[in-house]
Parts: sequence; structure tokens; C-alpha cells
Amino acid sequence: MDLDDLDWNRTLREQWEDHWSLQLRARLDGLTDEEYFWSPVPDAWSVRPRGSSTAPVQAGGGDFTIEYAIPAPVPAAFTTIAWRLGHVIVGVLAARNAAHFGAPAASYETWEYADSAAAALDQFDTQLDIWLAGVRGLGQAGLRIPIGEKEPYPELPMAGLVLHIHRELIHHLSEVCLLRDLYLHTKAATNGATR
Repeated sequence: MDLDDLDWNRTLREQWEDHWSLQLRARLDGLTDEEYFWSPVPDAWSVRPRGSSTAPVQAGGGDFTIEYAIPAPVPAAFTTIAWRLGHVIVGVLAARNAAHFGAPAASYETWEYADSAAAALDQFDTQLDIWLAGVRGLGQAGLRIPIGEKEPYPELPMAGLVLHIHRELIHHLSEVCLLRDLYLHTKAATNGATR
């Protein structure tokens, strides 16, 4: 196959869609609220009811806020599944959907964070659908257009942003899967020790 004839738009979407369909989506099925908010270490950053956090920054426009600090601590704070999904939903997808694909404005400060695992997964699915439709709508030519001042590296083509977002999704959702495994094995060990 001649690389000039390759449908790069489809290829970039398939990079994510194959990973999502074949590895990640089924791993998120059945995510419970206990897992969503579970912290294996003290003082992990999470999504918490407004007013209950002690983190330096608590952002959000609704009843729940996400925790962070500026500058970020060294070492970085450990984060829960709720935090990681909040980051992916808002910082990775919703903000980019707003900046590049005409979706409503979205920021950490204004987002209404999910109060449950099911609500977070619904938010994720919605933002993912907007992202994939936006990428599909770029076609081949749109992948070559510079991303512009809405991103830290304005001269990069949209294809670079698509690759970056897909890497972020794969990275953070793989962490979510690992936390689910840790939760399962920690709870199993705890239950076995009490028998």
C-alpha cells in the first residue's frame, strides 16, 4: 500500500478505538462507587463533596470538586479513579472538544464533577463521542492544519494533537484498570485475613 493512499484519519481513530474496544471498555464495566472513590494511600487527590477537601485547590462548578495544587507537589500526589476519570473527562477531552470542535466551554473550575462511577462513565462516553466525531470530521486535510493558539504548541498539526489525546486516554485509563485490579486484590486479601 502506498502511504499517500492511506486513510490517516481512520488510522488515527483506530489507534484509540481498537484499544478501547478490545482492551479498555470491558475493564470499566461494573465500576462501583466504592472503587471510584477508593484511595489505597492517605491524602490521595480525588473528587469530593464541596467543602470536604483539604487540598490547596478544589475546583468545580457543582456539588463535587476535583483536587490539585499549583505548582504540583513533588512527588506528585497519588490520585483515585474518580480523580483520573475527572482529569480525562475535563482536561483531556471536554476542554479539547470545546477548543476544537464547537462543544460548550469546559474547565476544571466550572465542570460539574460526577458524584458516582456511573455518572462519570456517562460523562466520559459523551465526551469521547464528541471527540471521535470531531476527529472524523477533520478528514485528511484537517489533520494537517496547525492546532493554533488554543494549545501549548500552536505550530503542531491536528494529527499531533490527536496522537497526544489518544496517548493520554490509553495512559490514564490503563491506570484506572490497574487501580481496579489493586482494589480487587486488596479487598480479597483483607477479606481473606478476617476469615
